Amino acid sequence: MGIARWLNRTVGFFVFALLDIADFLLCYTYKTLDYFLESERKPCYCSSPPEAQAKTEKIIVSERGGYSKVVSLTRSKIHFDEISDTLYSRGPSLLTRLSKLVRSVKCFNYKGLIMRGNVVESCDHHESKKKISKRKKRLMTLNSTVVEKSSTAPRWSDCHCSFCTSWLTSSNRDSLFVKVQQPKDNKKARDNVVFIHGFVSSSSFWTETLFPNFSDSAKSNYRFIAVDLLGYGRSPKPNDSLYTLREHLEMIEKSVISQFKLKTFHIVAHSLGCILALALAVKHPGAIKSLTLLAPPYYKVPKGVQPAQYVMREVARKEVWPPMQFGASVLSWYEHLGRTIGLVLIKNHHLIEFVTRLLTLNRMRTYLIEGFLCHTHNGSFHTLHNIIFGSGAKLDSYLDHVRDHVDCDVAIFHGGKDELIPVECSYSVKSKVPRATVHVIPDKDHITIVVGRQKDFARELELIWQRSQST
Repeated sequence: MGIARWLNRTVGFFVFALLDIADFLLCYTYKTLDYFLESERKPCYCSSPPEAQAKTEKIIVSERGGYSKVVSLTRSKIHFDEISDTLYSRGPSLLTRLSKLVRSVKCFNYKGLIMRGNVVESCDHHESKKKISKRKKRLMTLNSTVVEKSSTAPRWSDCHCSFCTSWLTSSNRDSLFVKVQQPKDNKKARDNVVFIHGFVSSSSFWTETLFPNFSDSAKSNYRFIAVDLLGYGRSPKPNDSLYTLREHLEMIEKSVISQFKLKTFHIVAHSLGCILALALAVKHPGAIKSLTLLAPPYYKVPKGVQPAQYVMREVARKEVWPPMQFGASVLSWYEHLGRTIGLVLIKNHHLIEFVTRLLTLNRMRTYLIEGFLCHTHNGSFHTLHNIIFGSGAKLDSYLDHVRDHVDCDVAIFHGGKDELIPVECSYSVKSKVPRATVHVIPDKDHITIVVGRQKDFARELELIWQRSQST
């Protein structure tokens, strides 16, 4: 095991070094293409915050805790503390390290040491003071929220098919797409169940698996509500959004809780959706009848460590095996490689679905492809950083609130072979909420915790809901 781990990290070092170079080159490639195809060189997160602000009036920089917070003027309210510092501070790449090395050598040879009386000040220290001085002059202070309407049309590198852009022609284009399954006489619905999918997924993760497999009794007593999160499936995919926790929650509240006038409801959430489920429980503690969390991405952050950075390094370790881990790392660390993946795969998802059906003689259902590929790079990149990584500092307080103020059953399910989110995350949730029950399903991973065992899971959910009625 030790040799395998060493080999994984060694190969990963060289692979990610090449990816560093590729992403660096793609940065300038996309700036050129954006200029010719959109008449604008849009800033990316490769730039330092002050440089980004100099390029566009839509970027505002704020300094907090030593990290630069970047906020775009968007279609809804944005607060500084919602922006994850991992967007700009993802750690030095190989090229960054080399440039620093060259700069330090030049600095030593050319300037040497700066003597000030009895104080010897290094060149690097002097340069950093100059940068801080310049930065203070260029920063823009904002004390209130920012509101501005911007273009929501898809970018040239996004998919323009009728499915992915259906929200643009919808009469309710400012609401999420919601799939509802309810009794014919809705008045007979005894309760509501809200299903929240995970990262790069959609409502079909639930509607194609669980909805057909609920018992007749459950179908006649519950209203099932599955939502496409902001940026996914058939929901709006605004390119001016930063996909913060606030935006996701406000859209769920508007499109589900307010739209269907929900007073009480159960929540079933997977992966990323668990973070949103906990946030909803904190905002609506009296409305939650049960919480069912699948593979919650909760990492205990050591004291003295920046939470978002720690979570990112746990979720997106720079290793080439297993494949799902490698894919998560590429999407997390490389903004422009992720956009290239979107350009190649997401923009051609209909072709991929066709080829899949052709190769499997139409025996394979492609709803997972729909969820995995029907989104935009802007949406997935910001959601990954601002929700999964950025919530690292918030989940402790959320779980404390659920433990002390949300009177409902908490059930946790985790695949024993989940290579993306370790089982320890679920046990960490239980350590914060002792009444929670943890069910580890052997031989199941991040996806097959539901897919492939949907009948069993449907029965398990029904039992959870029944117990909540008797308490």
